[in-house]
Amino acid sequence: MGDIRRRSAVALGITGLVAPLTIALGAAPAQAAGSCTTQAGPYQKQVEKFLGRPVDGRQSAADCTAIRAFQNKHGITPNIGYAGPVTWGVMDLMNKQKAVGNNPNRDGKCPTNKGRIACVNLTLQLSWIQDGSRLVYGPVPVRTGRDKYETRTGLKKIYWRHKDHVSSVYHVPMPYSQFFDGGQAFHSVGVSMWNPPGSHGCVNMTKTAAKKYWSLLRVNDDVFVYGRKPGT
Repeated sequence: MGDIRRRSAVALGITGLVAPLTIALGAAPAQAAGSCTTQAGPYQKQVEKFLGRPVDGRQSAADCTAIRAFQNKHGITPNIGYAGPVTWGVMDLMNKQKAVGNNPNRDGKCPTNKGRIACVNLTLQLSWIQDGSRLVYGPVPVRTGRDKYETRTGLKKIYWRHKDHVSSVYHVPMPYSQFFDGGQAFHSVGVSMWNPPGSHGCVNMTKTAAKKYWSLLRVNDDVFVYGRKPGT
């Protein structure tokens, strides 16, 4: 049975480590490669506030530099310093994640009658481990499936773990993989957790978080995925 599951997971080749796709920004002005836009975006004031810039709604060279640095850090393209919907969407999500604090299951949607369980809130792109109502680890930001490759919702169980897994389809490493649904797994990646548009279905984590999940979870432990990722 283990070999069958292993072949199934590898054949499906679900992985989150993919090259960032170019995100169309709609009204974003056309710019030459490496240039910085002088135009204010539709979310200029919100972005300025998030970055601690003077909130005046006008694009300055310093504003553009700060916005571009944020875009480069999180793999947001085009990285021209434009305060568009994708950039603000990432910042808004960060704000909402921060507001959760240490009570990620305040809505009570992740079961508390299963003992140890890994919870994934797609709407907030957060995951944590709880035991009953006691928080064991997290919450931590995660990067789940993009549009058409959504991380499937529902109650699942970890069925196979492979610490040094490599995707046979994308030929990229998936360290600390813990598979819970038809090839979808928790695993670490080397990109930002806010890197759009998302994974091919897996729940991406930082190496620190993935290692902690590896140490805390075992085969047959429950996983509960709920909500809906923004943009899917």
